Amino acid sequence: MSKFCTYHLHLGGQVQGVGFRPFVYQLAVEYGLTGWVNNTLDGVHIEINADADTAARFFEELQNRAPVLARILDARMTETAHLSYEDFRIVHSAEAGEANLLLTPDVALCPECRAELLDPNNRRHAYPFITCTNCGPRYSIVTKLPYDRPYTTMQPFPMCAPCTAEYDNPLDRRYYSQTNSCTECGIALAWFSTEGGMKSAGPEDTALLIERAASAILQGQIVAVKGIGGFLLCCDATNEAAIQTLRTRKHRPSKPFALMYPSLAALEADALLRPDESAELSGHAAPIILAELKPEPRHALPLRAIAPGLTQVGAMLPYAPLFECILQKVQRPIVATSGNLSNAPIVFDNETAVSELSQIADAVLLHNRDIATPQDDSVVSFSPFQGQRIVLRRSRGLAPTFILPGLETPNSTLLAMGAMMKSAFALAHRGNLYLSQYLGDLENYDTERSFQVALNHLLKLFKAQPEYVLADLHPDYYSTRLGQKLAAEWGVPLLQYQHHEAHFAAVLAENLLLQSEEPVLGVIWDGTGLGSDGQVWGGEFFRYEAGQMQRSGHLAYFPFILGDKMPREPRISALAACHDLPEAQPLLESHFSPTEWGVYQILLQKPAALHTSSIGRLFDAAAALLGLASRSSYEGEAAMLLENAALRAFQRSGLAAYAGFELPDARSAAMPATALLRPLAEGMQSGRPVEELAAQFHATLVKWIEQVAQQQQLRRIAFSGGVFQNAVLSDLLHHYLGTEFSLYF
Repeated sequence: MSKFCTYHLHLGGQVQGVGFRPFVYQLAVEYGLTGWVNNTLDGVHIEINADADTAARFFEELQNRAPVLARILDARMTETAHLSYEDFRIVHSAEAGEANLLLTPDVALCPECRAELLDPNNRRHAYPFITCTNCGPRYSIVTKLPYDRPYTTMQPFPMCAPCTAEYDNPLDRRYYSQTNSCTECGIALAWFSTEGGMKSAGPEDTALLIERAASAILQGQIVAVKGIGGFLLCCDATNEAAIQTLRTRKHRPSKPFALMYPSLAALEADALLRPDESAELSGHAAPIILAELKPEPRHALPLRAIAPGLTQVGAMLPYAPLFECILQKVQRPIVATSGNLSNAPIVFDNETAVSELSQIADAVLLHNRDIATPQDDSVVSFSPFQGQRIVLRRSRGLAPTFILPGLETPNSTLLAMGAMMKSAFALAHRGNLYLSQYLGDLENYDTERSFQVALNHLLKLFKAQPEYVLADLHPDYYSTRLGQKLAAEWGVPLLQYQHHEAHFAAVLAENLLLQSEEPVLGVIWDGTGLGSDGQVWGGEFFRYEAGQMQRSGHLAYFPFILGDKMPREPRISALAACHDLPEAQPLLESHFSPTEWGVYQILLQKPAALHTSSIGRLFDAAAALLGLASRSSYEGEAAMLLENAALRAFQRSGLAAYAGFELPDARSAAMPATALLRPLAEGMQSGRPVEELAAQFHATLVKWIEQVAQQQQLRRIAFSGGVFQNAVLSDLLHHYLGTEFSLYF
């Protein structure tokens, strides 16, 4: 008989808040083992009495049969001093020391909980906060580590006897479920309306308030509903008047609204969904998906009000049981957009919701569980032809843990501050990577404060003391200024990096190319970033070889004029890029009043202090030349309209139909913007369809990339920057370059 020993097992990674301890308990009972399991600040620890063979099999089974939400990144088993245990039990979590584990993102409502929610015979029928070990809020409610109920915003809700029995039962799905509650002991709804004031409700009123919210939506009213990461502003997506009222009150004239559908079947009646899109919608993160609408959707959606100028809608399913309850009553799609005032962070606390959102919403449906970490909904798209997954916004369900097997991460603690637009920060700590939720554009005080609160929260959770602070080269970004301040307070070095080199480093790292023996071409295209020469970059080519990167080409500079006005008015980008292009003048002049035209002509005759190589501004210029956008009410609007026009042409004729305009020989380092824009002006004057010209423009950009790669004799190409969120451009790159080159995104 094999000798019985005591073995200590340590599992690191995303192993808390995923039902790991109950899983270990059940597996240990299955194996007839004695010992214990607990959560600590560095993962899950287990001790067992077993012979060597049994211990090895148990160790392997732990990893192979781990809960679906678990991500094990580190697994070790060692023999330790012999101790005899009489049974196997879950022991209390240990709090001492420094945290070294991955945080579990918020998880969408699971099928088992949804079935119970809709079952009239279940004791949690219509309870809008139903959860189990497989679903529910995680990161948004954590106040301290390790992940246990006292360290979450569930702490004020003591479990009733039935919930406690489930929590203590190793065979129950809610065994050690830290979010466990029910109508008897759980979270309570409240209702605020501008007419009736605040009305709190007990458990017996839950159904009444859900019915009231659904009725208000169906009657054309706007209701702010508290979700997992913050409030969403909701109204009937088939009611154009309600949507226009929401736009007026929110000061959001044309930016698309997201929709929430009662079910996948309801969405499939309106949109053309591929299997990968359906899987993403129904997955653990349940993000918003950009879905192509059918020519005749079943629901009468006023698309011009929901997504002006576009043929796609952002759609999601009810990821929280409260939304499931409301949508079951409404039985049609609703608008579900971030609950905030224009350009402000998402509202997540009740007091602010009542004071601020009541300026937009007719009523507010709130509850008394606090949100520790606010988060917007994540947004994902799949390119229309190749189905490439593109993360447009990484937030609820995806943040903050970043897992990339194979990437070597430093053991030192590094804090990277991010840039200005679509801000996020990153923390490398004890070999783990954490990437914050999307925090918005750092252009106002509220967003700056939200950024700092989120940063302080993550640092506090891990008791992390950064040894280096990394920041953008731009001295006026709030993230850079905050990085300078923190580095000085902590007495640590501040390292600043050029914006587009950081983009290139990121795509190299994500594709494990930092150690590449073969040189890589980096194509880094976005709207703006301070270049190392003091100009505004955004259309860059880099060569990466032997661990070094060098700028090897770019869009030729054109004047960057009128500061922040230029990104907001595509007509100005067109004017600056085409000021010496006679073919474009008749098209451009129509975008300006006679007075503006005269003033801007004089301005362009003077030497510009700043120049830009931005492809983002090139897209703006192209959209203006084609008459798609003169002014933008939200960032990226002109580029989205241009992409949508190109998509319609490719959908009709196929990706191979438009091979792009002829280009000059690009042996010089810079491609003139006029070479890319002149054919558009000529095409408009000759009466060519706008959609065909938009398609040709996209294909021309791919041809330019191919030309540069061939001239530099590079076969690996890596793409980064906001321009490559363009799904049509992504598909064209795969179509034309995917055979000859290795492409990395």
